[in-house]
Amino acid sequence: DLLLCVLQILILFLPECYTDFLKEDFDVKTYTAQAIHHAVIAEQLAKLAEGISQLDKELHCQVVARHEDLLAQATGIESLEGVLQMMQTRIAALQSAVDRIRTKIVDPYNKIVARTAQLARLQVACDLLRRIIRILYLSKRLQGQLQGGSREITKAAQSLNELDKCR
Repeated sequence: DLLLCVLQILILFLPECYTDFLKEDFDVKTYTAQAIHHAVIAEQLAKLAEGISQLDKELHCQVVARHEDLLAQATGIESLEGVLQMMQTRIAALQSAVDRIRTKIVDPYNKIVARTAQLARLQVACDLLRRIIRILYLSKRLQGQLQGGSREITKAAQSLNELDKCR
């Protein structure tokens, strides 16, 4: 804010011939070419030197007039830098704590996921084994019933039906 104020005050004290320098479309090469073309280089240099001298004087006056404000802002910047450094240290410590917590959570979570998948595969395998055992039992019983002849034919049909359901 203060620097902006100083710049605005300096602009007010500029002679009219220096307002060209403040334009957004100011081009150094064009300005120089025009000065050379009009052969007024020495005159332009003298004006520039005089303008620079005036700006230096005005800047000095403004700095002297606002010395206390400038010092207060400089002190404020130093204290802000200290606060910023402290915040960066705290952020780094917080990031370290987050990383530690993440390892304490992520590793167990990954183990749980792996064990859950393993358990699911074991359940499928156990289910298949139960079905295989049931099929073996029914096929053994069916063989015995088929050897029993015609009086075991209804029991054999029932065993075949159970075997069909086991697929």
